[in-house]
Amino acid sequence: MDIVNEILEREQKKAEKYKPITVEKHLELEFDIGSLLASDTNDLESKLLKSDKERDTYLQSLSRDNTQLLLNKIWELPTERIEEAIVVRLPHPTTVLPRAKPVPKPKPLTKWQEFAKAKGITKKKKDKLKWDEELQKWVPLFGFKKAAAEKEKNWLIEVPQNVDPMTDMYEKKASEKSEKVAKNELQRLKNIARARKVKIPRVGLPVTSDKASATQLATAATIAKASTASLGKFQDKLPKEKEARGKGIHELIPGKERKRKAPIPTPKAEREANLSLLDNILNKRPKIDMEKAVTKRINDEQVQRSEEKKATNPKTGKRKGKGGNATKFSAKKPKAGKGQRNPGKKTGGRKRR
Repeated sequence: MDIVNEILEREQKKAEKYKPITVEKHLELEFDIGSLLASDTNDLESKLLKSDKERDTYLQSLSRDNTQLLLNKIWELPTERIEEAIVVRLPHPTTVLPRAKPVPKPKPLTKWQEFAKAKGITKKKKDKLKWDEELQKWVPLFGFKKAAAEKEKNWLIEVPQNVDPMTDMYEKKASEKSEKVAKNELQRLKNIARARKVKIPRVGLPVTSDKASATQLATAATIAKASTASLGKFQDKLPKEKEARGKGIHELIPGKERKRKAPIPTPKAEREANLSLLDNILNKRPKIDMEKAVTKRINDEQVQRSEEKKATNPKTGKRKGKGGNATKFSAKKPKAGKGQRNPGKKTGGRKRR
């Protein structure tokens, strides 16, 4: 009998350890399988929650029952086998979960990525290792192991013929690498500035301390000349020298009048100014001087008549140059001096004996 009792107790402990998969609830739970969410709307037993001894046991059993119901719902979905594992494809979630932070914005494309996208260039996956014939082993394409392999391979560097034989090739190679790193960093900063719409110089390098640009030299000369007692009024200038102009130079020159910035107009004042400008443009008519126009017309008619009179032969009444006997001269008649004589001017004439 003792053996039977031991077996029964053992089976009872197993039954308590592994509870059944069927759970009964007064109200059915609300499930969102896509988010693995189960909402229990049943009332809690306040007596069990208030007692310190049975509270933890009650909460554990409640969580176990709700989890069992959620797993039962999951295994009701269609299953499939993938590499000796049975999986279930969850549906799309229906519950909108709040975010602690806003949705991140998509990273802006670099200049090369935009070009590759426009040309349809796809990125190919490269191998991480490459076989080196000289070292006779697989070498990574990046990382500290590649640097160690390069150092092992380039233990001796030959000096080219067109280079000074005393040149340190290791130092030259290190400087070229640092320049390449600096160039990549500059390109990265340009991409960030272009994404944030910040204006940067298109070409050229920043001015160093030992070399100044032409604009800086012109600015320094203009400020130095204006720093005298006469504010540069009596300072000599070179034949093609120009004063420096630009943003911020006006404030550096002493004695110059500062232009005050006009206040920002209100929408009403701006609208009235635009309307008045439009009225002035539409109502503007060209001014016609009638006396000047009549005088010009009379002068034109007189000139035309005099030309016709000169072109006609008074004896025959025919026009000169076309079938007439009159000779056409191209020389013009000299103009009179209008009664004024220049005593210093020598004039030609007969010499007296």
